[in-house]
Amino acid sequence: MKLVSINFFIYEKLKKKRCPTCKNLNTIKWGIRENKQRFKCKNCGQLFTSNNKSVSDSNKEKWFKNWIIGKDIFDRISIDSGYSKSTLQRYFSKMLSKAPILEFSSSDNVYLVIDGTYFPNDICLVIYRNFHLKSTQLYRITNAEHFEEIAEDLQNLLNLGIVIKSITSDGDKSFIKAIKKVCPKVPFQRCLVHISRMCKIWLTANPKHKSGFELKQIAIKIHSINSEYKKQLWLIELIQWEEKYREFINQKSYNIETGRYWYTHKMVRRSFTVIKKALPYMFTYLKDEKYLIQLIRLNHFWSFKR
Repeated sequence: MKLVSINFFIYEKLKKKRCPTCKNLNTIKWGIRENKQRFKCKNCGQLFTSNNKSVSDSNKEKWFKNWIIGKDIFDRISIDSGYSKSTLQRYFSKMLSKAPILEFSSSDNVYLVIDGTYFPNDICLVIYRNFHLKSTQLYRITNAEHFEEIAEDLQNLLNLGIVIKSITSDGDKSFIKAIKKVCPKVPFQRCLVHISRMCKIWLTANPKHKSGFELKQIAIKIHSINSEYKKQLWLIELIQWEEKYREFINQKSYNIETGRYWYTHKMVRRSFTVIKKALPYMFTYLKDEKYLIQLIRLNHFWSFKR
C-alpha cells in the first residue's frame, strides 16, 4: 500500500500544470468554466485553463531551450513539466525537424558587424549581424575566413536589398580585402575591443619594461575616445610614445650560427604595430553620431563575449 501511495503521489505531482505567468508548478484546481478545468497558481494567484494552447507552446519552447542551451536531461525536464520522457522526445523531434527561417528587412539601414568564431575540427562560423545585435543577417559555416567567401556573402546581402551603412570587424586581411572590393564606399570600422585585447595579451598583466606598461595604458584609453578632441590627445600620446621608444622597439637580436635575426622586444613592437596599422580605420565612428552609439554597444558586447 505504501508503494502504491507513493506512486500515486508522484503521478499527481507530475499532472500539475505550470503557471503561465511565473512558471511555477505550485498550482491547484480552481473549478470548471465553459467545460474547461481552471487552475490557480498559489505562488502569484494567476488563474488559467488547462488547455491554453499558447501557454502550452511557450512552455514547450522553454523546455526545449533548457534541453538545448541549459543542457537539462530528460528526467529533470520531465519532473518540471509533468510530461513523460517519450512525450518530450516527440515534441523536441518536431522542433528539431523545422529549421529556423532567416528573415531579411530591406528597409533597415544596417550597421553590419562581422566576426568569425573557430571551433574544434577546423570549423569556422562567420556571422553577419546588424547593429542592435539581435538579428543575424547571414552566417556561413566554413573552415577559415576566406576572401572569396566573405566577398560572396557581402554581395548576397546587397542583392537581398539590405542597405549597409557601415561595417565593423577585426583586422583580418580577408575581411578588409572583401569589403574594399564589394563595398568600397561603405565606411569600415576596426573593432577596438580586438585591438585592446590583443595588446593586453601580448604586453601581459605586468609588463617587464616601462615601454610595455605605458603602451598598455594607451591601448586601454581607446574605448574612452568619443570626440575629435579626445582623439587628437590620444594620437599625440601615441606619437610621443613612438618617439621615446623608437630605438627600443627596433632593437634586433642575431644568431651568429644561422645568420638570422629577430626583434628583441617583439611583443611590445607587435602591439604597437597592430595599433599603427589600424589607425586608418579606428575612428570612423566619430563621423556618425548613430555609429558612435552603436560602437559603444559593440564594445560592451565583445568585452562580455570574450
